[in-house]
Amino acid sequence: MTTPLKLAVVGAGVIGRHHAKVAVHHPDLQVVALVDAIPAAATSAADEVEATGVTRPITTSTIEDAIAQTDVDVVAICSPSGMHVQLAEAALAAGKHVVIEKPLDTTMPRARQIAALVAAARDRGLVTSVISQHRFDPASAVVAGAAHDGRFGTVTSGVASVAWYRSQGYYDSGDWRGTWDLDGGGAVMNQGVHTVDLLVWALGRPVEISAQTALLAHDRIEVEDTAVATVRFAGGALGVVHCTTAAYPGLSARYAVYGTQGSAVVDDDRLAYFHVAPDSATLESASTTANATAVAGAVDQKDDVVPPEHVVGGPAEPDHFAAGHARQYTDIVDAIRQGREPGVTVETALVSLATVRGLYVSATLGKPVRIDDVIEGAYDDVVPVVGTPTTARATGGATR
Repeated sequence: MTTPLKLAVVGAGVIGRHHAKVAVHHPDLQVVALVDAIPAAATSAADEVEATGVTRPITTSTIEDAIAQTDVDVVAICSPSGMHVQLAEAALAAGKHVVIEKPLDTTMPRARQIAALVAAARDRGLVTSVISQHRFDPASAVVAGAAHDGRFGTVTSGVASVAWYRSQGYYDSGDWRGTWDLDGGGAVMNQGVHTVDLLVWALGRPVEISAQTALLAHDRIEVEDTAVATVRFAGGALGVVHCTTAAYPGLSARYAVYGTQGSAVVDDDRLAYFHVAPDSATLESASTTANATAVAGAVDQKDDVVPPEHVVGGPAEPDHFAAGHARQYTDIVDAIRQGREPGVTVETALVSLATVRGLYVSATLGKPVRIDDVIEGAYDDVVPVVGTPTTARATGGATR
């Protein structure tokens, strides 16, 4: 039997406890340390782990103490987003594999710093991955696969929409919530980042983005609660991004991919629609259709391509939220043991982060923004402004 990898979880908040829960039930992982600057938080999280019947992990206030006091193979960084780089640097310097909860970080300079650290660590055999657990959902995997292997024909467009609700109390519950420095943004960065990532995964390399943001339903926060954007991709496809935390009572996270030979819709991680033209004769017949909004007789194939628990209307997948992280952790464990790149690399996460950052820059400056320019640092000095871009244009985006 293969010995489980020993995991230290840094950050004992909601997401850190979730990582610990996933690891406790994963056959290839063992939680050996919980780290938090607030000792009571680490102790409480350790109590939860111990209550599952496994060995109690140690608790420390720093990652360095955890590594010094127990044997650690992998460090999961689940701290507020703006602290990711310093924690990743400490873990990699100690020779540990690293898992970073989304987003990669809140700023492009720090994200590039992480990418450089990871590139150097790769030469030492260290694996680093960023959590994008929904890339491992069967529904999203089959849609991305069809987009990539040509079954959808030419992918022409896509839509990502996250219509959620967050109360004022949610933002008031933590000083870091709703701040640019530690939250990195609002409805897009914090709630919509996974759905934007899935659209980018399916449609390919984003080239340019044009956006608007607004704060319409909340107080005492710096960031947006509503955003819309259009994205042009390298393959020619056009995408629409819509994210809000002001959609009472809270609806779904949904994205769609449309092509010349097929289309698909994923709603709250389940396949809502999937169709690929079955043969060339069908396509030829469809090409003669006039004055019709849809091809007659096209059958929804979703039940044929994923198990029923991953189809809208099917039975619930047991503990779905944990299952997504567990699937990604399986990929990470395999990457470590096989000496290969993980399914989600830091470079991949950097592109998705740049797309979100580009959205904020575009909304601030009131003009389209090239994603490569964002990645290369051309807009590092732009401080995001929510709402009208007039002031930001006049000052070069340097005021908040």
